[in-house]
Formats: sequence, structure tokens, C-alpha cells
Amino acid sequence: MTDVLCPRAVAREGNPHGESPLFPSGMALLWKAEATVAKAPVDIRPFRTRTASVVVAPKARPLLLRPRTWTEQWLGLVAYWVSSRVVMLAILRKGHGDIAREVHSLYRHWGHLLAHGSYPVGDVTWQYPPGAGLVMVAPKLLPFLSYLQAFVVLVLIADALTMAALLRAGSGGPARSLAGAWFWVLGLPLMMQLAYARFDVLVTAVAVLGLLALPRHPRVGGALVGLAAIIKVWPVLTVLGTPRGRTSREAWLAVLASAAVLSLLLATVFRGAFGFLSEQSRRGIEVESFGGTALQLAKLLGWSGHATTRYGSVEYVGPYVGAVSALAVLLTALSFAWLLLWRLKARRWTGATPYDAALTAVLLFTVTSRVISPQYMIWLIGLAAVCLTVRGTTQRPVAGLLLLATGITTVDYPMFFSSVTHSTWHGFAVMALRNGLLLAAALLSCVRLWRASAVTLRAADSTPVVERAA
Repeated sequence: MTDVLCPRAVAREGNPHGESPLFPSGMALLWKAEATVAKAPVDIRPFRTRTASVVVAPKARPLLLRPRTWTEQWLGLVAYWVSSRVVMLAILRKGHGDIAREVHSLYRHWGHLLAHGSYPVGDVTWQYPPGAGLVMVAPKLLPFLSYLQAFVVLVLIADALTMAALLRAGSGGPARSLAGAWFWVLGLPLMMQLAYARFDVLVTAVAVLGLLALPRHPRVGGALVGLAAIIKVWPVLTVLGTPRGRTSREAWLAVLASAAVLSLLLATVFRGAFGFLSEQSRRGIEVESFGGTALQLAKLLGWSGHATTRYGSVEYVGPYVGAVSALAVLLTALSFAWLLLWRLKARRWTGATPYDAALTAVLLFTVTSRVISPQYMIWLIGLAAVCLTVRGTTQRPVAGLLLLATGITTVDYPMFFSSVTHSTWHGFAVMALRNGLLLAAALLSCVRLWRASAVTLRAADSTPVVERAA
């Protein structure tokens, strides 16, 4: 009995090296700690309990020293990410050439101009903020690869970083969930090869990192959001849900400072940094937008307008297009007004509220936009994944609708895109279903966000409540 319970006896049997220098120092200290406990004047039963708690209690061992935990929580996720991304890359390599053509022709052309000190001045297809120029130049940092290969490598890295950030956020405690990481890993392949043939994964990765950093490090998170916003404008909406007070002030100031400094720097280094503003203002109604779906139905019923390629996308031209465009801008303004009203009325902030509000805001501006390109779904997948890292999120049913909408988007492009542009009934059915799902998701997101944070259940709720994220 003494040999069984005494740590030194166990050391002689289980560790032939004893406390020699060959034995790892951390384990040697552990054996010494147990030996000290064994010498204490206590009975056998308490000693046995304390020894067990020191030696075998799983919570006492660091997570990184437990490969079994990796298998249970992470290995399946990482394995699916690897296998699905291999399939996506294979489809990109073998599939439709026109999907990748935008990268190895248009993006490469822009990158060449930027490498010589100028944005694509006068190019009607350049409609991005100045930060997008960094994305176009970045593949040139890998000169041993072709432009397309280097671009895909960068997108793949951004994809992996997004998964890792969601995995870390979902492992932060009992209030957190790995559902967000799974949502990203499962949702992105629904875009097939398109996800790796556009730069939206890159900007989504920066926005996701910034949004996840906001609760604990609002300045860092705000700076990342500012960087993402000068690549594509939509990430600036992700800070609308930060709790009132110091967190919001620090985050918003960091967003403004980061965007302003980087924009000024790029405008100094490159010529024509803000030329995109005039090109963006001329955009019409793109065939895949809500307005485009309405005009497509009108076309089927006898409207005289038609679709044509303008400003890098397929848009409708003809009578009443200007009125539909003005209506879309008005709806965007009303969406922003609703978001401001929600923020003024909100009384309860939880760890999920900033994330839920970010998804709601971007959803509203997506459905009211004059353009809804297929890659816009990447933004929504990323933001929904961030929401799902918190068990208390209100956006679970919204995330389900977005998965369905993403799958239908792939049916739209590239499968049925010709039917959409030629205004057939098949194309109209696909777009009506996709946009109907997006509209349902936006309305449901608004309702659930409002009920969770802005509806006063009793008089005591008039006092703001803030719960820190785990």
C-alpha cells in the first residue's frame, strides 16, 4: 500500500529515470510536489484525493498539452477545411475560365498600373476604395508564382486565418460555440470556385478579425475595421453595434483614424486614389439586385428595357430604371435611419449584440443595394459565422436562411446566369428565390435584434445593461 500511494515509489516504477536531468524538468517538479504532499501528516483518503486532483485532473493540464482535445474539437473541423478547399481549388483549376479571368486579366492589369504608381484612372470598372489597390499589388510579393496562383494563395491564407480566428473565439468558454467556425468552413464551399476568384475573402477576413477584437481591444478592432473599410466600404457598418460609452468612442475613433491615415498615405503614393467615387455614382440597376429582379419581371410582362454590360457588370437600361435606382438609394437611407433608431432605443447589450447588429446592418445595405454580386454572400457568411461563436446570438435562423441563399446564388452564377441576363422565366425564378431568402433574412434579423435589445420588457429594463463578451 505504501508503494502504491507514495509518489517516490510510483516514480521508481513508472519513471526509471527518477529525478535525473534526463527527465523533463516540469514533470520532475510535479513528482516533487506530490512527494511533499505525501510527507504531510494526513490520512490516506484525503491524500489519495489530493494526489488524484494533481495528477489526473484534466483541467489542471494546459490545453496545448492535450492532443486528445485537438481530436475532439478541432481535428474534424480542420480535416473538413482541408478536403473542401482542395475540391474548391480543383474546380477553380478545371472549371469555368471566365470566373478566374477577372483575376488573371483585370486584377493583374490593375496591379501592373499600381506597381507603376497609379490607380486605374478613367477605367469604369474600377469602383473600389483606395485600399483595394493593396490587394491588387499583393500577389506581386510572390514573384515565383503566376499572378493568379499568388492571388489564390493569399485568399487561401485569409480563409485559414478566418477559420482559426473563429475557432479561437468559439473556444473561449461555456458561453462560446464552435458553430461559427463550422459555419464558415461549411458555408464558403457553397460558393464553389468563385470564393477564390474574387478578393472578398480577403476583406472579410480583416473585417472578421476586427469584429472579434472589438469587445476586448476596441482600438485594435477599430483599426482593423478601418483597414477593411478602405478596401471595401461595407465593413464600416460592423461597428454600429458596439456598446454605448468608452468602447464605442475608442472603436469609432480608431476606425476613422485608420481609414483616414491609410487613405492619405495611398493618395500620396499613388495617383488617382479617389477616382472610384465618380465611377461608383454612375452605377445603375444590376440584374441580380432586388431592383433588377423587379425589372426582369417587367421585361417578361412587356417592358421595353434590356440588360447590357456597363461598369463591369450586367445592368438594365431603359424607361423607369432611374426611378428604380432612386428608390434603392431611398431604401438604403431608410435602413440607415432604422439602424440609428435601434441604437437609440437599445437598452440591453450582451456579448452577442455587437455581432448581431453587424450582420443586420450589412444585410440591410445588401438587400437595398443597386448591385448584389454573387461574392457579396461571402461577407454575410463571415458575419453570420461571427454571430454563431456566441451561444446567446439571436441570428441562428438568419444564418440558416443565408446558407440557403448562398446555395441558390451558385445556381444563379455561373449555372443560370445566361438565363438571368436574357430575362427568361427560369432566370427570374432563380433570382426571385435567392432575393426572397435575402429579404426574409434581413427582416428576421431586424426583428430578432430589436426584440433582444430594444424592446422594454418591464420598467427596470430602461436602465442599460451590458454584458461583457467571454
